[in-house]
Amino acid sequence: MRYYTVCLDINGKECLVVGGGEVATRKVATLLECGARVTVVAPSVTEKLGLLAEQNKITLRLRPYEHGDLDGMFLVIGATADTETNLAISGEAQRRNMLCNIADVPEACNFILPAIVKQGDLQIAISTSGKSPAFAKHLRRKLESQFGKEYATFLELMGRVRKRLLSESHEPEAHRHLFEQLIASGIPEMISQKNSKGIDKVLVDILGDRFSLDTLGIAL
Repeated sequence: MRYYTVCLDINGKECLVVGGGEVATRKVATLLECGARVTVVAPSVTEKLGLLAEQNKITLRLRPYEHGDLDGMFLVIGATADTETNLAISGEAQRRNMLCNIADVPEACNFILPAIVKQGDLQIAISTSGKSPAFAKHLRRKLESQFGKEYATFLELMGRVRKRLLSESHEPEAHRHLFEQLIASGIPEMISQKNSKGIDKVLVDILGDRFSLDTLGIAL
């Protein structure tokens, strides 16, 4: 199976998670981080899911999955240990041409969820096309040690530089060499060292004296 790698905008979208255990809890947390409107269907749920329901952060239906639960949903994630329920979810989603993921059952999915390294807006997705989730998690741990929190700050800086340059000229290709120089300048390492003077010097040398951490609103 070859998967088409995409990043979905689920902000404000209705998403269903079937299941109330630890796996379902992790799926719900990720969906909420991305702005989804989450409904959980399960006879019982973890304490964390119960608290999210009490805080009105999710809609909770304390009962088994039923036909019709997919009405109005953008996507569904099945996170139950019951094969019959998982197949029912997958079958109904397929008939509706909906996005469906069944945890640890890639043959019942039309999309799978990669292991993710996340530092702010930086996201690195790791997929083994369902062959070995354990190896994907192993790679994620290695990359997490390689790409620390400094890369979140670096990406924020790059975004603000890009926004300012585009406000002055709407020709992104004209700025390519500037971004290549910034990427090669070692700014992430300077961020981790909190070397603001070094970063400001790089910004001035490459972009001119109108650019600094202060003028870009970046705090280390």
